[in-house]
Amino acid sequence: MSEQKLAAEVRTEFGKGFARRARMANLIPAVIYGHGADPIHITLPAKATTLAVRTANALLTLDINGEQHLALVKDIQRNPIKQIVEHLDLLTVRTGEKVTVDVPVHLTGELAPGNAYNQEMTVVSLEAEATHLPTAVEVSIEGRSAGEHIHASDLVLPKGSILLADPDSLVINISEATEVSEEEASEGATSEASGAAAE
Repeated sequence: MSEQKLAAEVRTEFGKGFARRARMANLIPAVIYGHGADPIHITLPAKATTLAVRTANALLTLDINGEQHLALVKDIQRNPIKQIVEHLDLLTVRTGEKVTVDVPVHLTGELAPGNAYNQEMTVVSLEAEATHLPTAVEVSIEGRSAGEHIHASDLVLPKGSILLADPDSLVINISEATEVSEEEASEGATSEASGAAAE
């Protein structure tokens, strides 16, 4: 994964009033913590930061008063309606340091005809180098059929990553596809509607 470089400014103001003014000025409030140091409260440029944190576990190189800080995005607070980034929690990391991250599980390929899958795990916990964090773990379901299961221990992890999840955890369960006829679906909808009307 590539590092994203951003210019940050130290802030001394806090609270909702400041956060609102910051957003109007196209800035995002953030805090950096970790390694036993005092938290550093900063603001970041909204547009560049929003683009930088689109991928999971984004690694940022922050220029704060001429000093370079390497930080991992640990939490993103978004506006529930507009979905704009309102605040970031950042964790200070060092080159070569191992960190724990939750990585998305992405599926590739197509099942054998007549089958369906249920994804039990959408993310998997890994330990990896802070500067070489995987953006996803890919799982191929190509040609698989009913009765097959994919467990955490079956995942092909990116180089340098260590599985932290229970190896026996079920990731993908594959079964026969169940087809519902239009008549059955219609009867089900009618039954639900009748039940709702009775309530």
